[in-house]
Amino acid sequence: MTALKLGLIGNGAIARQIAGYCANHKQRFEIVGALALSGELESVGDHPLMRNLRDLTDLAPSLIIECAGHAAVMQHGAQILDGGIDLILVSIGSLCDENLLADLRRAELIGNSRLIFVAGALPGVDTLSIAALSGLQDVVLRSSKPPKAWRGTVAEANYDFENMQSRTVIFEGTAREAARLFPKNANIAATAALAGIGFERTRVILIADPHLSRNVHRLEARGAFGEMWMEVKANPSPDNPKTSLIAGLSVVKILEQEAAIRQKRPDGIGSAVAEDASIVGRRIVP
Repeated sequence: MTALKLGLIGNGAIARQIAGYCANHKQRFEIVGALALSGELESVGDHPLMRNLRDLTDLAPSLIIECAGHAAVMQHGAQILDGGIDLILVSIGSLCDENLLADLRRAELIGNSRLIFVAGALPGVDTLSIAALSGLQDVVLRSSKPPKAWRGTVAEANYDFENMQSRTVIFEGTAREAARLFPKNANIAATAALAGIGFERTRVILIADPHLSRNVHRLEARGAFGEMWMEVKANPSPDNPKTSLIAGLSVVKILEQEAAIRQKRPDGIGSAVAEDASIVGRRIVP
């Protein structure tokens, strides 16, 4: 079995998690290089760091995994897809920018490539996307994290996270607002919006809770299908409390799916494309 060639963008907690997994499964995955962002001096694994995107794409990765934030998606996303390379998107919150989403969709068509979404820490995303087929009336995401996870966000200007004593709602609004204002904390808000009823109709409540040691995400939906409540109490990443450990695992799950597809079809080409761009984890079906 030929190892699947991967490229990375980013050097944070999720990139480290992916690099560690690939290092333990070298027969299936090979990280050929990583695009270094400003200030990054060393790789998160044995692979080399690249100073520009062209150096990375010249190594012909089959997939590039973005785990570097909204700015990286805006700067490199369309160029990767336009060049015919599939892109796994971790910073789904960047798609709250309608112009960026349109650019990425056009680049997919030009490059005959795929923009692949991951579920991250969102519970029930498959059920939500299925329920959306019959019509949804309401979708609410409540995301609660320890106060330290909200440090460095825009909310820090209004709340004392160092001395917070009680559960506090720090934001309530649309998924578009949440993804824009909390780019490192609210990617799952965008995931819920894309899988369900859109950025404007998806309601998001962000909570700082000093009694929590884990990140708690509760998804609620109501529609023609009935009603649902799903909740995950996710352990935070040891390297970054803003990110849940399961977010990196959702990328690993996609990588395993891609490896299985390409083992069945060596050219990596499937027979049909999921038409609905709101499908999280969408990919060409073998």
